[in-house]
Amino acid sequence: MFTSVLMIEKALTSADVEFVTTLHGDETVSFHVLLQPRGDQADRLLRAIDDVALGELDEAAHERETPEGKDAAALGTQALEVSLTALHAAGSEAQGRLIEDHPLDALKTLVDETGADEVIVLTDPHYVEEFFHRDWASRARHKVGVPVLKLFSHSKE
Repeated sequence: MFTSVLMIEKALTSADVEFVTTLHGDETVSFHVLLQPRGDQADRLLRAIDDVALGELDEAAHERETPEGKDAAALGTQALEVSLTALHAAGSEAQGRLIEDHPLDALKTLVDETGADEVIVLTDPHYVEEFFHRDWASRARHKVGVPVLKLFSHSKE
């Protein structure tokens, strides 16, 4: 069985689930999902710049409303449950947990614990972090010791 660690920041859409579950053809994949809610990542300014770069001006104007702290954790737990349910419905083994601090440390630990074959980082584009190679995928490539695949999530169902 192939083991993938999947890092996400919001609930997987049906398109995301189909994409990650079909990456390896007919091979059975077990997913270990790590979710860090968007509000617990970069500061509001960086998130707003990303929104503007994507042409989502309304989103940029509402970044101050993005849940942070305990509110982000509650929404994150719900997003994780939705994602795990969707992966199970697609026929994959899946388990997961919320990341509260230091996502790359949690990623490295999970890769080591599970003997993962790869890491899939599935997020919205983060142009500022990507430009400076400070996004999850860029930093993980130097830390985890397994291949890291970066994919952009599908925003809408």
